[in-house]
Amino acid sequence: MSETTSAKTFGKPVPRLEDPPLLRGEGRFLDDLRPADCLAVAFLRSPYAHARFTKIDTADAVAMTGVVAVYTLEDLRPYLAQDRLVVALPSASIRHPADRPILATGEVVHVGEPVALVVAETRAEAEDAADVIDVDFEPLEAVSDCRDALAEGAPRVHTALPDNLLARFDFDYGDCDAALAKAAHTVTGSYWVHRGGAHSLEGRGVLASFDAARDLLEVWSSTQTPYALKRHLCDMLMREEDAVSVATPDLGGGFGPKLVTYPEEIAIGVVALKLGRPVKWVEDRSEHFVGTTQERDQHWAMEAAFDDEGHILAVRGHLLHDHGAYTARGLNVPYGSAVTVPLPYNVPAYHLDIDVALTNKVPTTPIRGAGQPQGAFVMERLLDLAAKRIGLSREEIRRRNLVRPDQMPCRKPLRLRGGTDIILDSGDYPATQANAMLEAGWDTFEARRSEARARGRRLGIGLANYVEATGRGPYEQVTVRIARSGRIVITTGASAMGQGTATMLAQIVGEQFGGNLDLVTVRTGETHPGTLGFGGFNSRQTVVAGASAHAAAREVRSKLLTVAAHMLECRPDELDVTEDGHVSLPGLSNRTLSFAEIARAADGLPGYTLPGIETPGLQARGSVVTDDMVYSNGCAVAEVEVDPDTGAITVHRFTIAHDCGRMVNPMTVDGQVVGGIAHGLGNALFEWMGFDESAQPITATFADYVLISAAEMPEIEVIHTQAKSPFNELGVKGVGESGVIPTTAAIASAVDDALRDLDVHVERMPMLPQVLRRIIKDKTAQAVHADA
Repeated sequence: MSETTSAKTFGKPVPRLEDPPLLRGEGRFLDDLRPADCLAVAFLRSPYAHARFTKIDTADAVAMTGVVAVYTLEDLRPYLAQDRLVVALPSASIRHPADRPILATGEVVHVGEPVALVVAETRAEAEDAADVIDVDFEPLEAVSDCRDALAEGAPRVHTALPDNLLARFDFDYGDCDAALAKAAHTVTGSYWVHRGGAHSLEGRGVLASFDAARDLLEVWSSTQTPYALKRHLCDMLMREEDAVSVATPDLGGGFGPKLVTYPEEIAIGVVALKLGRPVKWVEDRSEHFVGTTQERDQHWAMEAAFDDEGHILAVRGHLLHDHGAYTARGLNVPYGSAVTVPLPYNVPAYHLDIDVALTNKVPTTPIRGAGQPQGAFVMERLLDLAAKRIGLSREEIRRRNLVRPDQMPCRKPLRLRGGTDIILDSGDYPATQANAMLEAGWDTFEARRSEARARGRRLGIGLANYVEATGRGPYEQVTVRIARSGRIVITTGASAMGQGTATMLAQIVGEQFGGNLDLVTVRTGETHPGTLGFGGFNSRQTVVAGASAHAAAREVRSKLLTVAAHMLECRPDELDVTEDGHVSLPGLSNRTLSFAEIARAADGLPGYTLPGIETPGLQARGSVVTDDMVYSNGCAVAEVEVDPDTGAITVHRFTIAHDCGRMVNPMTVDGQVVGGIAHGLGNALFEWMGFDESAQPITATFADYVLISAAEMPEIEVIHTQAKSPFNELGVKGVGESGVIPTTAAIASAVDDALRDLDVHVERMPMLPQVLRRIIKDKTAQAVHADA
């Protein structure tokens, strides 16, 4: 095959295609979509965490100015196949159905659950009307803490269910009992990783419009998974695939909660069908705190065994996971947490019992990392304890236990939720740790600590390793077409959430056609009839959609050259593809054809044979199927300062060395890693989603729920390594969650180090100043008492 006579784009830090319209204020987010005659929706949401009701009086609301209709579940039922939205990933471990109703009927089980909706000419009129709907709520006892949910005699989260244990399962390999019995050293730890939200720039939203002439329900949603939403709309509204279309506008961030379908999306679809007018709902910030899924709130009780040289013999324990009130995704978060614990290290025996408890709180789903940061936090905390117990340095105990490069690909005695084996595909984990430590100045830190201590300041340094499971399959279809205009058009249901999906696809495809990205148009998040896909989550787009784009581009390139060879009366391998969108015979200026000319010829003419090709058009659909995931890895080093008088933690430097396989765009990779670190810093130090004993949220504004800002960001150094994955043709791995996974663990390690004279061991995240201050006071008092 011929060479492309241009500079390659794959692996280059080219500017993102997405940025110019966003920088000019020309982005099209959900709330920017304002079709003529569009109605607005507001939802009446439960003010109670748990209550029953028998009557909803909507008369006053219906009579208000601008109100078009008020609907309860009873009004929507004729349009629905069933009352409840069933979206759980299959698992034999789930004991009870806990599927969300489209609108609550008879019982509400968390604050913010939708009970009714108002349709009005404006959002303000809809909200005013929702305020006057009268519901005869009878409060019931609520369960706020998952530790109380499984206690004997605990109130039931759902009165129709026999108990609050949603699921119970375990991971088990090796002989933990024997390993612990013969261990030279054992350590135990109890850990709490608290719940938090996603808080994307724009919250959820949906716009639906019914075209009666075409019998087509058109839906635009701020979703990460347009194909999943389309399937659920078809199933719930009893419509054929070609009678529903779903598209995504620009997403103001996704982070996980937007990957699931919500009852509001189904309800808005029904309203559009009933009224025959466009209908829109966009979540406000208050709704996001109580209506969008959250993550975390896990309690771990763990023990680990080691030999005299610090080699891991076994890890064993129990995980209690807060599921919230409903199943909005499945068991993938506790499953992901449990799988993550032993991944970076050689762990001969592992046993973890997992209980998943219902509570009267917002349902949980993945948020950036999908349980992996929690699992990494627990494992790294245990290693710090063991290093201290055995007398090894923290870096050395990790080095001795990390999976070695000569073990790659390394098959772990664990399985993915689909039943396939977990195989670490490539990488040099010990070298990655060494690179991070070198760049962070680990060996010179004691001098910095001593200098700071002389000025009354406490510095600490910590590290954490991680492995990120990325590229979850089985596929994501991508269509590549050279249009009659000569433009290269890429179409996919893969959603763009700000991570540079369009640029990534353009670079992969453009590599086959001269590398000029100005000739490429990318359309993401579109569900065309006859196409399939899953969307954006689990750092999968580059791996899965990228593989399909590459396959489709190669097929189209072959057709391009075949048609051009037919027209120029030569062989395809004699031709070059040039950067300006032409195919030419080298050295013959008059033997050149534009992409547009070739595309028109490929379409054919009536009565004439196709020009050397079997199917018309320069188009191909890539559907590369992969069952094996690919695994990025890395090591983070955090340098912090602790103020013992206030408990405040300041992160001064953060270094991360990582390996995400071949990088399509190093600049985009940097952005993803740094963004993940910011997310992890928030998880470690600021984000606390509080609920009181009656499961009422008490941190439901940004005055109380603190997000990280630019002012709290430390100096960050990112080091790249590129160990190609053997599991895909491009050699790529995902990177979207790499920054967040090790951050809490590295900061906890550094805080311990800053307070090592007080024997502090951080056991919870986030580590809020008031909590750390209390720990410091208690430890100081213990030290004084011991000296006395």
